Amino acid sequence: MNATDPILTRRGLLRGSLALGALALFSPGAFAEQLARTPRLTEGPFYPDKLPLDTDNDLVIANNPITPAVGEITHLTGRVLSISGEPIKDAVVEIWQVDNKGVYLHTADSGRRQRDTNFQGFGRFTTGTKGEYRFRTIKPVPYTGRTPHIHVKVKKGERELLTTQIFVNGHPQNNRDMVFGGIRDLIDRELVLVDFKPLKESKVGELSARFDIVVGLTPADADDARPRRGR
Repeated sequence: MNATDPILTRRGLLRGSLALGALALFSPGAFAEQLARTPRLTEGPFYPDKLPLDTDNDLVIANNPITPAVGEITHLTGRVLSISGEPIKDAVVEIWQVDNKGVYLHTADSGRRQRDTNFQGFGRFTTGTKGEYRFRTIKPVPYTGRTPHIHVKVKKGERELLTTQIFVNGHPQNNRDMVFGGIRDLIDRELVLVDFKPLKESKVGELSARFDIVVGLTPADADDARPRRGR
């Protein structure tokens, strides 16, 4: 790990990184630090009730390999780490979100409204030796009652380690959102806010976003995690 990694510890933030608006890493080595755990947030009602045939990590291309989904293409990357900073290998990271029209891949939602059929709506990726994951998706958009967000679930085997949500840093609807507003701890809020930045090498306006996920486990006891399903 190095000082540029966007991992937050409570002591590191209290020492000033929150006040400076910086996402900083405070090494867990010398002072027996632990990384701040990613907050658990509700799964919500729209985890897909029928998974798409394609569940890979590219949500921008679904049925039509020529026509991409509508939206700001975003490369979402990060790592799954233990509280001591070690990578969690072979964890399955799942994401799901609305399309650019604000419609989920769920019959209770898409059954009532027309969704973008070129948007996969759900994807998964298995972490490697460094705990890394990557997705190509779109920047989330708001819909009635909710600020833009991406749902995230982390599994190991058949066990769920964490369910949470990613929010767009600086979006004006965040503080009016029932889920984000329910996060009382200011540091926990910082942990789920993500910057969506222009991808420098992109000629078509793609974005990049990084979200490192810290589960409250060590690699040794990850297999003992019990399932936890939000509402």
